[in-house]
This record gives sequence, structure tokens and C-alpha cells, in this order.
Amino acid sequence: QQHLHPIWYVDSLTDGEHPDLLSYLCSGQEERPTGLTPEQIASFELYLYDTQAPARIGLDGEFFASARQDNLLSVFSGLQALLSYADDWSTGTLTGCTTVPVLAAFDHEEVGSESATGAAGPLLEEVLERLSAMILPGVQGYRRLLAGSFCLSSDVAHSVHPNYPEKHDPEVRPVMGGGVVLKLNANQRYATEARGSALFSACCEAAGVGFQSFVSNNSIACGSTIAPITATRLGVCTIDVGTPILSMHSVRELCSLRDQLDMQAIMRAFIS
Repeated sequence: QQHLHPIWYVDSLTDGEHPDLLSYLCSGQEERPTGLTPEQIASFELYLYDTQAPARIGLDGEFFASARQDNLLSVFSGLQALLSYADDWSTGTLTGCTTVPVLAAFDHEEVGSESATGAAGPLLEEVLERLSAMILPGVQGYRRLLAGSFCLSSDVAHSVHPNYPEKHDPEVRPVMGGGVVLKLNANQRYATEARGSALFSACCEAAGVGFQSFVSNNSIACGSTIAPITATRLGVCTIDVGTPILSMHSVRELCSLRDQLDMQAIMRAFIS
């Protein structure tokens, strides 16, 4: 309401006649005439978005600037890890492995996840129930499957911002390029606990990469992720992690490519 007012045009000095929004939509921009009049439009959904292409920036091109890194970074990492796992299966590299990897990418995380396709909806639970029916039939089989499972929930994380260092915990200072972030919160805003922390540390060691921790400043409420939703709904040991970025939720966000590559390696180790 205060900082996000879009500027569409400035009145011409010679011709102040400009179409209103509905007339503009009907005019068929980009050579796509709609054939409609403003009176025929019953409703609409419009979104503003950045049309500038992503770019590598920084002295050595280490940083990556683009829109919607939250949370396409994690979706990309998870998909790459899953495809790598599938390749190992097809080549016979993996033998005797009983892991059933599942990649879940949800809608509506930024508005609470309470939708049919959000993390608070039934999608993941129903998919796992169907998988369980083929592996360990029956209610007890499904519960055993959940009890023996782990969830790596990957959102993005706040790197210490050079303009606002006081917003962070004075001792815990995750930075871009310093590794993937393990999120911890005593108020359960993040789902990580001791078992999950130990497993995550082992995955990092297997992947040959380090990691950082995030603990919020006590005087500033932190955000949350879908991890507590998943942990509460399924009872699965859940680990909250993320790639550290700057300008989270801005039109363009910034990350270190090094951290993103580390995330892919950790996810691959986790699946294995």
C-alpha cells in the first residue's frame, strides 16, 4: 500500500487521452486482439512481474540475480537431485537401495499453504498413502513407512544483509557463499530437531560440503516455512534448510551460485 504502487504512464503534454485499464486489455496488446469491449469483461486477474532476464553478476560472476528464487531454487535443486538418482538407477550404480525418493513442490506457500495444492492440503499425504499401499499394505504399514522416513524441507534463507546487520542474531551470521543454511528455532517456526540436524550434517559430509546455521534475532519474529506443516501433518522427522539469499521477496533476489551447487549435492546425498 505504501511502497508497491506501480507507475503505468505519465500524461502526455500534448495529448492527455489514455485508455483506462479495461480498454487497454481489450485493445489486444502484442498483436493479440481480444474482440471484447470493457463491458464484456466480467472479471480478471492481473499480475506485475519483471521481464528482465536472469543474470550472473559480481567480480567472477559468482552471484545470480533473478526473480522468484524463493522458491524456484529449491525446486530446481530437488529436481536435479532426483534426476541424478534416476540416472544411477538406470546405469546400475545403485543396487540394494530400498529408498523411495519423493519430490514435492507445493503452491501458495507465501499465503499460508492452506489450499488444495498447498502444503496444508492433502496432496503429499495421499500420494504417500498410495505408495505405501504398494509397499507395506494396510494402515500399520503406512505408519511404519512414515516412521522410517525423513523430509528435507528446502526454502530459501536470509543471508546477513549489509544494510541491515542489526536484524540478525549477533552471533549467528549466515552469508552468501558460506554454504547451505540449517534453520533452527526454539518456537518451532522451523521444524529442525536433533535427529534431523545429525542426518543433515551426515549428508553434508557425504557431499563434501559445509553448512551454516540460522537462528533469528530474539527481538524480531522470523518467518516460517512449510516444514512445520509437513511435520505436524505427517509426523515425519523434518529438516528445515535453505540457500542463503539477499532481497528475499523482492522483484529480483540474489544468491551465490556456489551455495546453490552445494544444495544440489546435499539433496543428492540425502536421497541416497
